[in-house]
Amino acid sequence: MWKHTWSIPVSLAIVLAGCSQSEERDSSTDKSNSVPKTSKTAESNVVLKELRTPWNIEKNRETFYITEREGTILKGSSKEQVRMELDLSENVVAEGEGGLLGMALDPDFSDNQTAYVYHTYEKNGTLYNRVVAIVEQDDTWKETRVLLDEIPGASIHNGGRIEIGPDDFLYVTVGDAAVPENAQKLSSLSGKILRMKLDGSPADGNLREYVYSYGHRNPQGLVFVDQTLYATEHGQSGHDEINRIESKNYGWPLIEGTEKQQGLVTPWYEVGEQSVAPSGVAALDGKLYFGTLVGQSLRSIESSTSKVEQVVSDRGRIRDVMVDGKDLYYITNNTDGRGNPGDEDDVLVRLTP
Repeated sequence: MWKHTWSIPVSLAIVLAGCSQSEERDSSTDKSNSVPKTSKTAESNVVLKELRTPWNIEKNRETFYITEREGTILKGSSKEQVRMELDLSENVVAEGEGGLLGMALDPDFSDNQTAYVYHTYEKNGTLYNRVVAIVEQDDTWKETRVLLDEIPGASIHNGGRIEIGPDDFLYVTVGDAAVPENAQKLSSLSGKILRMKLDGSPADGNLREYVYSYGHRNPQGLVFVDQTLYATEHGQSGHDEINRIESKNYGWPLIEGTEKQQGLVTPWYEVGEQSVAPSGVAALDGKLYFGTLVGQSLRSIESSTSKVEQVVSDRGRIRDVMVDGKDLYYITNNTDGRGNPGDEDDVLVRLTP
């Protein structure tokens, strides 16, 4: 059972287009290089090396915390780095696109050393995901409470990004777990963006208990720009989307791309027929910056004109992006079995405009 009672059976969003097995698989026919490169020169340097299938970047002061899909958190700075284990009541299961995924630091992290993570686990032979609070203690993270569990999981389409909004609510992306019709069911957590308080109880004003928005296939990135929430999402056969997220129905699997239907949201931006597999997203100076997996690049999109430019194209798969107020950081994802890792991969890179 979930931690909280729910009677169900066991946007800005970019939708990643991909094959039926997984929307993250690389494609030799990808035409991502046709996207214009930015004319503004940027300098970059590697901050951390030898990451193991990294997924999410967090930063507190000068220290980075990077989740790794196998179930560890890399803590690092310019001086040193250490790989930290997690003491959890349920083991992380790194199967397919599942594992240790999103992470968000508590607003009072410097005082309470508390963070929130999203991870895949197995129960009675079935894959699920859950959101738990963890506390940093020496070189270990210890689970302190379960916010929400038995979120449907699978080897693909687990979602997994979490973000604390300006309202101090926790926003959580959940994929359709390879059962598309569940994205339209308010009685299911699949294919949703969830919203909850930091104690794990549902936020007031949701569509239904935890459900903030629905009709999502596999949302992979979240970022707030002032009070507006944007999300990236993977599509089925191209048509990756970016949406401004409100408490609405975003259409999957009833519509995708530029299709329209009454009561359903057509994307603010969609990539067309060619998949790029967008993932993490961050905001800086009137633009959203998002990493792409199949597209193997870091791209920007202007929030006012939706003009897209390619910023980085020589690092392979890019999983997450983060802004600390001045600089932009991203992590590559070449060690996940779908990329071509170099000797130093995976890496955390700082990009200074």
